[in-house]
Amino acid sequence: MHTPIDNDRKELFRLLKTQAFSKGKFILSSGKESNFYLDARLVTLSAPGAYLTARIMLDMISKDMPDAIGGPTLGADPMVGAIASLSHQAGRPINTFIIRKQPKAHGKQQQVEGPLLPEAGSVVIIDDVATTGKAFVESIEVLQKMNIKIKQAICIIDRGEGAQEALAKYHVPLKSIFTIAEFLQ
Repeated sequence: MHTPIDNDRKELFRLLKTQAFSKGKFILSSGKESNFYLDARLVTLSAPGAYLTARIMLDMISKDMPDAIGGPTLGADPMVGAIASLSHQAGRPINTFIIRKQPKAHGKQQQVEGPLLPEAGSVVIIDDVATTGKAFVESIEVLQKMNIKIKQAICIIDRGEGAQEALAKYHVPLKSIFTIAEFLQ
């Protein structure tokens, strides 16, 4: 028997496969060359993609809710708004945040945007695609300086190119909705 989340996962996969997956020669943000590319923002910036991603990620954290959920700009940006909205609608509101690559040069010069994270609080960090884990590692380092505990990291797609191992060095488990192997079948 399929649960609503199983159906959401199937639909999100369909959207990603038909709208975000391309074959060819691509240079990834890690600098590596790849024969395929997943531009997940083509889906997470769509209404159905944002909704499905938020539902699935909220389900993934539902048994052990963190104080907040967020991640590095630009991958986390479209997901955090959807997550905040759906969590509020479900009666279990969760704050969200976005981590800038560099602190702002003006205003409060913050690097983490969103409601204040509680000192010694716990968070889940999210991103769209994980390759080497570089964006996650940078986010972990920013949050650790703020004395924030990272419970886990979640991505939509794990390309299986070192992200899990990179995060393990920080004792942060990485979970993914999909692995790249599912798209290459």
